[in-house]
Amino acid sequence: MSSHDIRSAERPSPDQAMVDVADYVLDYRIDSAEAYDTARYMLLDSLAAAMLAMKFPECVKHLGPLVPGAVLPGGARVPGTSYELDPVQAAFAIGTQIRWLDFNDTWLAAEWGHPSDNLGAILAVADYLGRKAQREGGTALTVREVLGWAIKAHEIQGCYALLNSFNRVGQDHVILVRLASTAVAAAMLGGSREQIVTAVSHSWIDNGALRTYRHAPNTGPRKSWAAGDACRRAVTHAIHAVYRGVAGYPSALSAATWGYYDVAFKGSAFRFERPFGSYVMENVLFKLSYPAEFHAQTAVECAMRLHPQVAGRLDEIDQVAIETQEAGARIIDKTGPLANYADRDHCIQYMVAVPLIFGRLTAEDYGDEVAADPRIDALRARMAVSEDPRFTRDYYDPDKRFIGNSVQVFFKDGSSTEKITVDYPIGHRRRRAEGIPVLLGKFEAAMRGHLPGHKVGAILHAIADPSRLDAMPVQEFLELFTL
Repeated sequence: MSSHDIRSAERPSPDQAMVDVADYVLDYRIDSAEAYDTARYMLLDSLAAAMLAMKFPECVKHLGPLVPGAVLPGGARVPGTSYELDPVQAAFAIGTQIRWLDFNDTWLAAEWGHPSDNLGAILAVADYLGRKAQREGGTALTVREVLGWAIKAHEIQGCYALLNSFNRVGQDHVILVRLASTAVAAAMLGGSREQIVTAVSHSWIDNGALRTYRHAPNTGPRKSWAAGDACRRAVTHAIHAVYRGVAGYPSALSAATWGYYDVAFKGSAFRFERPFGSYVMENVLFKLSYPAEFHAQTAVECAMRLHPQVAGRLDEIDQVAIETQEAGARIIDKTGPLANYADRDHCIQYMVAVPLIFGRLTAEDYGDEVAADPRIDALRARMAVSEDPRFTRDYYDPDKRFIGNSVQVFFKDGSSTEKITVDYPIGHRRRRAEGIPVLLGKFEAAMRGHLPGHKVGAILHAIADPSRLDAMPVQEFLELFTL
């Protein structure tokens, strides 16, 4: 990508893509009330996902110090626990909690991902800095300032995802979590423009994690902590740049032969649909009803509507026809044995079979006990998944960002159900008014399911008034979630 003589040791100017990220996190003023309102709901939704994940021992085992006893009194807290950790390990723990159940927000474009994954880094750094300021008589970050950083992390990850497909070159979307969290964390730590560019250059030099753990035949639980790992790495890069003064790599992207573009992106530079602003937060998708990979959310809604017509006739089913978008057909159309919960929550056939049979889809339904019901695999074997070109067009349309699916059941006697089609789920921007009460219900239920009653009461009081919540020092807000 560069005409720079690879024999020359002359340092080039920093790649413009890295400079643009640094300029945005330092200088852009967010003036969108909708972005802040949506960010506030995003924070609650993410904490709900984190508390729901605490029911699962496989998640909880990841949340403490990396080695026993390596705690940091006065450090960053991990919600729903009593852990106090250094901000690097806390970022991993919080990111893992939020992402574990595949129940936090989503962004779908050329690259898909979950921008609230960045809260792992943002909350860990914010709590660490807030508690440090509290001890030293400084000024702590407020919740509103945290929301501002979250808007910027969403924007970086989401704008990169609009036209740049990392999955097409075999890389996982958490590369963008690492990018966004690195830039934002470096700015939160007080980094200069040069230090932020340095941190970002290190993020790109890391290259990307392979998507191996998200796809058959290797699907596994690493996908549930991959974002936490990206957050951990991001905070490490930010600390190294701001506190350690490490050297940066100005052409980390564009260097001929050795830069990211040539090594990992088939020699192509990144493309951008729009400048950074607050578009992503305003349009982000919430998972409100079902912990399911987002390309299948509307398919689950379709199956739920069909459940009353189908549940009593399972033995009579000849075929279940599922139409989806190209991305859904490519990543979650899966046949054959499913090895674990991570396999099941990325299989559109499984996510349709469970609601058709039981009239529900919960996190517990991906477990071995439910999966052992022979009716599920028997029904999966009678499913046909195909792409509907309209769903694909609407998926990529920047004014729609739909995630359409349809489901129709055909019986052996020649009869069939109606074809149920849902273009966009309840968590879509166009269904925001319908979705917010569901989001708040999800939040309260998650809090009551894990935290003591007095903590839940204090949390509900704190969030009842948005202006009061915005003004809270972030460490006081996070204190409400500790045990």
